[in-house]
Amino acid sequence: MSSNRSTPTLVNDFEAYSQWRTELSRRIADYRQWLAREDLTDSQRDLRLQQVLDRLAEDKLHVAFVAEFSRGKSELINAIFLSDLKQRLLPSTAGRTTMCPTELLYDPAKPPMIELLPIDTRGGSATIAEYKTYPDEWVQVAMDTSSPDSVAEAMREVCRTKQVDVAEAIRYGLYDPEDQNVGYGIDDNGMVTIPAWRHAIINFPHPFLEKGLVVYDTPGLNAIGVEPELTFNLLPNAHAVLFVLAADTGVTKSDIEVWRNHIHARGNNRGRLVALNKIDGQWDALKTEEQIDAEIEGQARSCAELLGIGREQIYPVSAQKGLLAKINGDQELLRRSRLADLERALSEELISSKQAIVRDQTEAELGDLLENSLSVLEARRRGVDEQLTELRGLQGKNQDVVEHIMTKIAADKTAFERGLQQFQALRSVYSQQSIKLFSEIGMDVLRGEVRTAREAMVQSRFTKGIREAMTGFFQRVDAHMEHAGFQIEEIDKMMAAMYQKLNQEHGIHLNAIPAFSMLRYRKEMQRLEATYDEHFNTFYNLLTTEQYTLTTRFFETLASRVVQVFEILNKDVENWLKMVMSPMEGQVREHQMQLRRRLESVKRIHKAADTLEDRIEELEQMRKEVERQIRELAALSNAIHATLTPDATLRAAA
Repeated sequence: MSSNRSTPTLVNDFEAYSQWRTELSRRIADYRQWLAREDLTDSQRDLRLQQVLDRLAEDKLHVAFVAEFSRGKSELINAIFLSDLKQRLLPSTAGRTTMCPTELLYDPAKPPMIELLPIDTRGGSATIAEYKTYPDEWVQVAMDTSSPDSVAEAMREVCRTKQVDVAEAIRYGLYDPEDQNVGYGIDDNGMVTIPAWRHAIINFPHPFLEKGLVVYDTPGLNAIGVEPELTFNLLPNAHAVLFVLAADTGVTKSDIEVWRNHIHARGNNRGRLVALNKIDGQWDALKTEEQIDAEIEGQARSCAELLGIGREQIYPVSAQKGLLAKINGDQELLRRSRLADLERALSEELISSKQAIVRDQTEAELGDLLENSLSVLEARRRGVDEQLTELRGLQGKNQDVVEHIMTKIAADKTAFERGLQQFQALRSVYSQQSIKLFSEIGMDVLRGEVRTAREAMVQSRFTKGIREAMTGFFQRVDAHMEHAGFQIEEIDKMMAAMYQKLNQEHGIHLNAIPAFSMLRYRKEMQRLEATYDEHFNTFYNLLTTEQYTLTTRFFETLASRVVQVFEILNKDVENWLKMVMSPMEGQVREHQMQLRRRLESVKRIHKAADTLEDRIEELEQMRKEVERQIRELAALSNAIHATLTPDATLRAAA
């Protein structure tokens, strides 16, 4: 990609990803319709395919911009994503503009508007996620997207501030008397100027946003330090995080703290980029371009060293000049702004990492369904082949031989139906084991643990008691997950034995049981515990009322995130249990049907209701029909797998 290409590159890559997702959805829908048309589906399979399609339709790409004030972060968002508006959507002036965390997205179910959560909601322990379920708690500001003045006026509301006394600022976590560098300062009247809003959601119809992009504009340490959802959820789970520094301020102490504690935590570099903004401050008509480049390079190396990362992760840019160049179509100014390099890196990090996640999830789900469909058809073909072999062997034979074959098939059918009693007994044990599994990871169990931890925290206002409550909470949750892992192993062994038995005794071929691991869920719990510990260590031995309120808010946010993890775990376990049992049920039904057909065929021949040749011809037609289905399934499967290959996005772009 040429360095003088800018947003069109990002637009093209984003459009390619959107087309890839649409194409993948279309291929899956084709497979689903084909199953229904060929009468090869069932309610479980259809539900799982619908869930895959719903997940693709609701897919979002999350990118977070994080910076201390006056780094030009909002201007950078304008320049990268919103320059085609030919105006500044997000306000960008000297000093603090982004006063509260802001989400920029598009929900077609709502009109263009800004939703604002009042700052005084910080006085309680309820999370932003909880408040999102209560629209009446938010202040709504309408805007007319066809009127730049209307949009600008609405956007200014996001920056609104209010004055409160010191006690109130401390209660909201926006002023720390022990550290004058943290929080907002006191004016001559003893008042503290704070944001009027705790959180803002801008619903704006822009092509990027309509295709599923969600941009988070996050103020620095003041917001991150007191808004635990940013720490526990938003920043760790964003597909890309862009940390913005400014060439005129360099790397400050608070910059380093934000980077180390919230973005670069535990060495996760994937999708983490650093923009060194305002390099136009280095432009000097009395210096050569080589001298200017050398100064910018020196500053970039210094930033990389202070942040403890490689120079290649630092992208020097001028957001203001880049936006101006795009609006005016000035290619030379755009080149000097270096915006294209950052956009290319952001596109590669954001889109490739997100596509990899979607691809892996979809492949895991569809691989099992496609294999299951093929197994059923191959079992059907084997059944037809067995019948053909049987009936061709009867050609020229007398009625006694036909009767002998009929007796043998009837005996096979009786033996299989006896085996079905074992299968039903297995289903009963399987059901009991599943109940036992959910007794460890069920949502009621988790809510009970959250309630226990919350009660222990309420009873203790001392650091030691609260730490013990939290340690106990994590230990109990991990124990539940460990026991669930043992239970999954038990189910796996039991089902593997049944798979083997069906194969040995009745020739039913089943694919290997898909593995299920608790590792990623336990790892996420460990990450949450480590994050909580890092923040808890900043409090004192004896918590003040304000610090206790903040600690409680952190716990409620943490609990909310743990609930989310368990909801995902429960859904994944439910899907795994279906993946284990559904193929067996399908194959057992198919085998039973084949035995019934074989017996019926020989009976009809024995009674001379059918001629042998007629039945053989009928079976040959059935075999051709199954062969057609296998070919069509292979074509559908190949089309899906071709769409899922890593270079499919590039083909979509082409």
